[in-house]
This record gives sequence, structure tokens and C-alpha cells, in this order.
Amino acid sequence: QMFSNNDEAVINKKLPKELLLRIFSFLDVVTLCRCAQVSRAWNVLALDGSNWQRIDLFDFQRDIEGRVVENISKRCGGFLRKLSLRGCLGVGDNALRTFAQNCRNIEVLNLNGCTKITDATCTSLSKFCSKLRHLDLASCTSITNLSLKALSEGCPLLEQLVISWCDQVTKDGIQALVRGCGGLKALSLKGCTQLEDEALKYIGAHCPELVTLNLQTCLQITDDGLITICRGCHKLQSLCASGCSNITDAILNALGQNCPRLRILEVARCSQLTDVGFTTLARNCHELEKMDLEECVQITDSTLIQLSIHCPRLQVLSLSHCELITDDGIRHLGNGACAHDRLEVIELDNCPLITDASLEHLKSCHSLERIELYDCQQITRAGIKRLRTHLPNIKVHAYFAPVTPPPSVGGSRQRFCRCCIIL
Repeated sequence: QMFSNNDEAVINKKLPKELLLRIFSFLDVVTLCRCAQVSRAWNVLALDGSNWQRIDLFDFQRDIEGRVVENISKRCGGFLRKLSLRGCLGVGDNALRTFAQNCRNIEVLNLNGCTKITDATCTSLSKFCSKLRHLDLASCTSITNLSLKALSEGCPLLEQLVISWCDQVTKDGIQALVRGCGGLKALSLKGCTQLEDEALKYIGAHCPELVTLNLQTCLQITDDGLITICRGCHKLQSLCASGCSNITDAILNALGQNCPRLRILEVARCSQLTDVGFTTLARNCHELEKMDLEECVQITDSTLIQLSIHCPRLQVLSLSHCELITDDGIRHLGNGACAHDRLEVIELDNCPLITDASLEHLKSCHSLERIELYDCQQITRAGIKRLRTHLPNIKVHAYFAPVTPPPSVGGSRQRFCRCCIIL
């Protein structure tokens, strides 16, 4: 009888509504909806707007249509602070206009993958949601410069903006954005292929608080634009320039001279970078934790020596396709300041000069969780087995082609891929 459907159930008599409401505030969306079906009293409590301050509908993305968002916004009103509609393909501009009108205290909004929305949504947010701080518009490919202009005019508190793969955005949109949102701390422009150096010059001039910047595959970016970022954004901690193949050591020098707080650097496929640039970087950026140097084909053991000496916080290092790296470089890394307590992941795919000796050098890296060794032809099963006697919990990703074709079972040929064997 404690949980009887009757509104006069014992629990409703014993506990004041304020306490029940407090209990409900800890429940997730699904549980709240179930509680709302228990009784009339619980329906009122469970659907009270104060319980709906943070909503994530990603798990229900296939079922979410515009009317659902409209109903939620009317129910939550000014209580709602954080909403994720990531992947909700059925939600469009009209629903989000109703949402913006009703939920004017929204601070965090994730519309990643909501491909139906256009500039009209950002116009609504600009008009009604002045407290917006975090906005994710990744893969909303209809977004143009008009959206950035609207956000600049109506959302001055904006700190984090993701417009990855919004490839209609140009320097004019960035210029408009930063003039009104100078407090930006995180900006993702991944896949915005129309952006040129001038866009970065606007960011460097107007966003001194910037901490995180993602420029992956912005193919037109060169040293000129990124140097402006380094000189104007001294608080920068994370930079992704992977795929920006025009950049040179000048960028690494600028980072070393201007951004001492740098923790994450991703420069995969930037084949013009050399040991000279990474030496300057390592000697000045001692807080580096994650580096993706995949396909930085010119670097040698010299870079690893500098990282081992000057970067004691290094946790994740990708050297895949860095074909000049040898066992000696790994030896220095294994003896470096980061090795014993910090280094967690090292990726050495397609490093043809690496042998079992490198695994011996890594045995004392007690924090090492994962190592990638695909297509390292000189690595053997015996070498991996010896490593695992010292690091029993490590995940070793490697592939050894079978000596002879495996027998077919049931008439169908057994399939092998590079990733199917985790040793």
C-alpha cells in the first residue's frame, strides 16, 4: 500500500510534497515519466518544471519530433538550463522557435546533427535566449554566416560554439561572431573548408580568452593565420590543426613563444613539421599532455628526446606513420619524466624501424594502458608476451597475418581484418 495508485497512499501522507519533489529532482527522464503515471499527485510532482532543468534526449533521437520539443519547452519553461537534442533529425526551426520563446534561461544547447534546422533557429535563439553559453551546431549544414551574426547580436555570453562541418561559413561570419562574443573560450571550426587566414586573424584580435580551437581539415589555413591566433590567445590550451598541410615549423615556434599553457596539440598529416619546430615547442610548453603527430613524416628520435626531457605530463602520444622513429627514441621516452606515472597511450602503427626492443623500453611505464602496433613488421608475439608479463592489463592492438589461410567453416570463409585481433 506504500506505493498504491491511490493519491491517499501512505507515502504521500508521510512525506511532504517538498521532500518528494526533492527526491524526484534526482531522477532521469525515463524514471520521471514512469513516476508521472503512478497517480495524479505524482504526475504533478514528476512533471514539475524544476525537475526538468537538464534533459538529454539522445537515447530517444529516432522518436523525437518537433511537437515533443514544444511540449517539453512549455512544461519546463524558465527552469530548463541544459538540453541535448543531438541526433534528433525530426526537429526543425518551428519547434525550436517555440522552445526559445518558452525556455529563455537555457544555457547549454546541443543541436549536433539536427540537419533540418537553418539560420531561423539561430535567429530565434538570438531573440529570446540571451543567457546561452554553450551551443553545438555540428553537422547543421544549412547554417550560414547569418546564424553567426545573429548569435553575435543576441548571445553575448556565448563561451563555447561548435560549428563543425558547417561548410557555408566564411570569414565574414567569423568576423561578425567575434565582435559580439569576445568571451569565447572554445571554438570548433572542424571541416569549415571555406575559412582562410583572415578568419583566424579576427579570432586572434577579439578572443583573448580562447582556450580550445579546432581547425581540423581547414585546408586553406597557413602559418599567417595561426601565428595571429598564438599571439592573441595566450591562454590557448588545446589546438587541433590536423590536416592543415600548409603549416610549417613557424607554428610550433609561435606556440612555444606565446602559449605556455598548451596541453593538447593535434597536427596529424602536417608533413612539413620537423624536429626543429618540436624542439622549440617542447622546451617551452611543459604542460603538454596529448600529442597527435601521425604522419608527421619528417620527425625523428630527436623529437622524442626533447619530449622526454621537457614534457613530464605527457599522457597520450601518436607517432603512427612516423617512419623515421627507432628503438632509440622509444628508449629515451621510456626513461623520460612522463614514463613511469603519466604515459597512458602510445600509437606506433606503421613504424617499420620499431622492434621488440622498444617494448622492452616501455616495460617500466606502469600507467601504460594501450599500445598500437599495426603493421610494425619487426614486432613479434614473443615481444608482446614479455611486455604483458610486466603490464598485465595493457591493451595491445596488433595484427599478425595467418601463416596459412584458415579453414572455412560451414561453407563460408572466415574473415580477418586488421582490427579483429586484440592480443
